[in-house]
Amino acid sequence: MKIDFHHHSPQIEQDVFVAPTATLIGQVTLASGSSVLFGAVLRGDSNTISIGQHSNVQDLCVLHVDGKHKLSVGEYVSLGHKALLHGCTIGNRVLVGMGAIIMNGVEIGDDCIIAAGALIPEGKKIPSGSLVIGMPGKVAREITAEEKVSIVDNAKHYVQLSKTYSTLLKA
Repeated sequence: MKIDFHHHSPQIEQDVFVAPTATLIGQVTLASGSSVLFGAVLRGDSNTISIGQHSNVQDLCVLHVDGKHKLSVGEYVSLGHKALLHGCTIGNRVLVGMGAIIMNGVEIGDDCIIAAGALIPEGKKIPSGSLVIGMPGKVAREITAEEKVSIVDNAKHYVQLSKTYSTLLKA
């Protein structure tokens, strides 16, 4: 479902998949090859939300903003099931694990993994190439070359999966 909010409409590239039970509100921009899966809510009612190319917002994610903090997601990013992001910046080639919470003003560098269930508190800066675990989230180590490849492979998998869903739902 797409909802206009104060004269702002979600902007969606032609090859984007948005599940029929997902909700996009207001200042939301979805770049080419991205997807928003079932039950996800992107609420751009007080600032902008942008999702980069080939990135996926998985089932039941909640993305929101406030007047001071926009939300930006880079390219080849996977936001795992039930992740909650609020007014943060996510670099390119990042995997945000299931149920992770990322708060206002957080900046996640490129090539990172945020573990399932991690809580990244307000204003934290995560350097590129980091694996972050825990509550509050702490850098555990640098990610490996294999993990870097896996992040992109996961995003590419969701691009293909979204094409399949698009075909099935048109039938």
